[in-house]
Amino acid sequence: MFDLPGSDDGYFDERIAARYDDDSADISMPDVVDPVVDFLAALAGSGHALELGIGTGRIALPLSRRGVPVHGIELSRAMVARLRAKSGSKPIAVTIGDFATTKAPGTFSLAYLVFNTIMNLVTREAQVACFQNVAAHLEPGGCFVIEVGVPDLQRLPPGETRIVFDHTDDHVGIDEYDVVSQRLISHHFSRREGRWELDSVPFRYVWPAELDLMAQLAGMRLRGRWAGWRREPFTSDSRKHVSVWERPEAGSARGISE
Repeated sequence: MFDLPGSDDGYFDERIAARYDDDSADISMPDVVDPVVDFLAALAGSGHALELGIGTGRIALPLSRRGVPVHGIELSRAMVARLRAKSGSKPIAVTIGDFATTKAPGTFSLAYLVFNTIMNLVTREAQVACFQNVAAHLEPGGCFVIEVGVPDLQRLPPGETRIVFDHTDDHVGIDEYDVVSQRLISHHFSRREGRWELDSVPFRYVWPAELDLMAQLAGMRLRGRWAGWRREPFTSDSRKHVSVWERPEAGSARGISE
């Protein structure tokens, strides 16, 4: 187990799980989800997919309905209970555990981590272990996909540690950075039923080149990187990236390639 906060469910305990789908409604709309599923289904082909941090099934359920067999790894039993309550969840198998180290049965043509979930592993060692765990699950030629934000440090003035990333009538989001440890705490002030609540979530931010090195250490190589699920070009102005690494076929050259 790697430095996970809170209860046995990590951060995503019953309190968070109970409102997770409502809080993530804006990223659960078809215009957001469909491009993700299209991208992942094309990579999975006729094989099986492994979702790390499957949660309540925002991506796994529509991907499964597309005909891709999905297996999930998830630490939070409370989140899995929400998944199990949804129509169409029966074919989706879930292994309970920390996705940095937990083994799922079988091998997969695709593994994926979406919506910044790699940063839920709050140490470098855990993130490295995650890549090694994925490589052990992938078939030769299989792919590992990560969607994650580019660290916002260009917006951080010298001497400051906090950035306001969202400000609405019902939500204020503040990211607090520790540039020495690459730790990040996202503070969410949310108004619910007339009162304000605070949730603070720990992360470890990670750079694209750092992820490439983790992949290389795990015997994978970069296949492509885009600014979004519609394969928009990744540039110095991109605020996030969707990256794909592959486990080489037997006998092929190893290492990072563009």
